[in-house]
Amino acid sequence: MDKNKLKLFLFSATLLAFTISPAQSHDTEEMSSDEVTEMVLEIINGVVESGEKSLTTAIATIKNGSEKNSLPDLIEETSPAVVRIAIRGTMKSQQNPFFDDPFFEKFFGQPQMPREREFGGGGSGVIVDGVLGYIITNAHVINRADEIKVFTKDGREYDAEVLGSDKGTDLALIKITSNEPLPEIELGDSDSVRVGDSVVAIGAPFGLSQTVTSGIISALGRPQMTADGFGEMIQTDAAINPGNSGGALINLQGELIGIPSSIFTRSGGNIGIGFAIPVSTVKNITSQIIDFGSVKRGLLGVIISDLSEDVSEQLGLDIDKGALIQEVSPDSAAEDAGLEPGDVIVKVDGKEIESVNDLRNAIGLKRSGERCRITIVRNNRQITKNAKLGEIVAEKTIQADEINTLLAGAELSDYVEDSETYLSKSQGIIILSVEPNSNADRARLKAGDIIWAVGNMEVENLEEFKSVTEGKDILILRVKRNGRQLIIQMRK
Repeated sequence: MDKNKLKLFLFSATLLAFTISPAQSHDTEEMSSDEVTEMVLEIINGVVESGEKSLTTAIATIKNGSEKNSLPDLIEETSPAVVRIAIRGTMKSQQNPFFDDPFFEKFFGQPQMPREREFGGGGSGVIVDGVLGYIITNAHVINRADEIKVFTKDGREYDAEVLGSDKGTDLALIKITSNEPLPEIELGDSDSVRVGDSVVAIGAPFGLSQTVTSGIISALGRPQMTADGFGEMIQTDAAINPGNSGGALINLQGELIGIPSSIFTRSGGNIGIGFAIPVSTVKNITSQIIDFGSVKRGLLGVIISDLSEDVSEQLGLDIDKGALIQEVSPDSAAEDAGLEPGDVIVKVDGKEIESVNDLRNAIGLKRSGERCRITIVRNNRQITKNAKLGEIVAEKTIQADEINTLLAGAELSDYVEDSETYLSKSQGIIILSVEPNSNADRARLKAGDIIWAVGNMEVENLEEFKSVTEGKDILILRVKRNGRQLIIQMRK
């Protein structure tokens, strides 16, 4: 059969396919006859020229190209992979100091208050491996949970275990066991999304399962909401509320492009500014949790600062953006790579570095032992160095009431001023967080306070702090706060 006859045959078959396929105006966009004809001829010409596609394939291609799933179809396909998560745990009760006073107990019959209280909470999750039962959620959703329940869209309930979590990116991987494969969601490419793309958020806001909202990508590359966070965020105006955390942000192809994590709000509810963790970060973190059971974050071993115009002028540089190396730690990845103080890092693996935050994210999202190309400017010449990253040692944290109930409500860690270098000598105790209305809060302790002494005894680390505070009825804490020296007095 010559080309003209084949074209005529295919065209007739194509028209027949359109004729016998009922039009579904609610599922498709209307096309003009000229548009249909142009599309048909384009496909037929491609078939004839390649000589490889059958008539059946051609017709299937035409039909697939002319049909677009409606939003209800999209939700029906993807929502079974989104689950509701409920947690339960216990935490130390914040005791009124009078409850432990024998005088008040004797004369006023103070009841013995429970030492622990139960708490509940939850959020959402996304099944990313239906065979193994892997579910992605936010680290803050399952934080401190003693029991985790997962509820699927069809009403089934599962017990879940935590495989690993990462506070720096607010991601966690949990696992459930099912006798049959579970619906899973396809991972998309968050690096290809653009501002203005339409998106859908699926989750369990306020405990309401399978709630769907839609919107667009409002912005890309937003910084993490917490100072110790890694990576950038996708901003969206799709309604995200408490409980959406850990759910799915999907594109119109039904692919996961982000995990909703936080919102900006003045009222506690949605005002159209929500943030999601890009799926590129999700892939990186979950692969590390699967491989190692934790995240082994990369470490370059430098002390850096932003390069400003005035600093650039003083150093005689032709650039005014980048991460200026002020110090290189001994025996670090940076030293092994030949980096020196005064070098300005401008690229990591080809990605532009304009600030300290850019470098922190670029290195912090790589795993330890990974090799990367560091492009620097030295004496106004661009040089590329190869570095094998070291590992940031995870900080040891402790709930302060495990040391002394006077400190209940505070989360403590060793304070290391240059925590991202190998210069890791502790210089006191830092308060990471303080729960509202707790003993620590009432004593006016604040997150970021550095305790450097108890009474006249200097303390360098948690071990020393514990030895001088455990079991004491009175604590005199010497604290540094924003460059000021304070004394905090606490007593039972």
